[in-house]
Amino acid sequence: MMLIDSVRRFAENELRPMAHDADENRELPAQLVEKGWQLGIVQASIPEQYGGFGERSAVTGVLAAEELAWGDLAAAIAIMTPGLYVLPILLGGTEKQKESLISTAIGSNWKPFVSAIIEPQFDFSPLKMQTTAIRTDQGYTLQGKKVMVPFAEKAESFLVFANLDETLQAFVISPENKGLKIGEREALLGIQALPTFELSLNAVSVPFEARIGGEDGFDAQNIISASNVAIAALGVGLSRAAYEFALDYAKEREAFGGPIAQKQSIAFMLAEMATEIEAIRLMVWEAAWMLDNSKDAFQAAYLALTGASDMAMMVTDRAVQILGGHGYIRDYPVERWMRNGRGIPNFLGMAIV
Repeated sequence: MMLIDSVRRFAENELRPMAHDADENRELPAQLVEKGWQLGIVQASIPEQYGGFGERSAVTGVLAAEELAWGDLAAAIAIMTPGLYVLPILLGGTEKQKESLISTAIGSNWKPFVSAIIEPQFDFSPLKMQTTAIRTDQGYTLQGKKVMVPFAEKAESFLVFANLDETLQAFVISPENKGLKIGEREALLGIQALPTFELSLNAVSVPFEARIGGEDGFDAQNIISASNVAIAALGVGLSRAAYEFALDYAKEREAFGGPIAQKQSIAFMLAEMATEIEAIRLMVWEAAWMLDNSKDAFQAAYLALTGASDMAMMVTDRAVQILGGHGYIRDYPVERWMRNGRGIPNFLGMAIV
């Protein structure tokens, strides 16, 4: 597939070389995010009538997400950020919302159209949010707090998810809304090149038409499944990067008379890493296929995410072990991959396919 081949070359030639400096400087080169956007990953999922040039394919999306994360996880999330704004609108919005909102967000240049899903509670569940929306005579009033909202400080529009009468719904909110407050940039263990912020909603009032799907709303379970699959695919790409680096290192590093890859303990670790990556990749593909074929993918997507979370931590940790002392040095990428891998289960709501 031409798109995936292009993404793979971009990840290898552009993302991988800049990842270390971007992480150290806590800043992604804007021109690199723009170049990634020009590949058309999100646009390829949007029909032409709404400004895109394709049809939504979750399978294509997970293949692209894996390759981007192989290059760099922070850049992958940045490039995919507008997708989490437009795809819920595509999947659940009214025809008027699709026509008025999507094309603006997926123009020729990357723009910070972002979603706010994640909350600071330790028992956070997207289907039982603490952020609430209350119906009023004029529309809806939102109250709550969000965290890990990418590019919030310069967002052109927010898609905020909230609990409305025990159902998960989404609302388009302007950054100029007087009840919206953006906090300081968050200091995270991983994805340090990606700017994320806390978002507070204090009696934020929006009109009726701000609710995605209109008065009937939309079924958010499909959105959550698509996000779970996307994050799982990012975990596969990240883990594959760590495994391949550790494998090459083990073949070249010699100790006790030969390459350490020939030592049983190292060989067994590498074999288990490869096995887990392939197993989770198949789970991700299956869940994506179910989404594309209008099947109930909620359980499959959740299992893919939980499997990817455990797998990413295991693979990246073992990559550090295989490199020995070098694995703990910031000049080698495996320590960055381990920090990023720790966050895989926490990144729900930062990508979608």
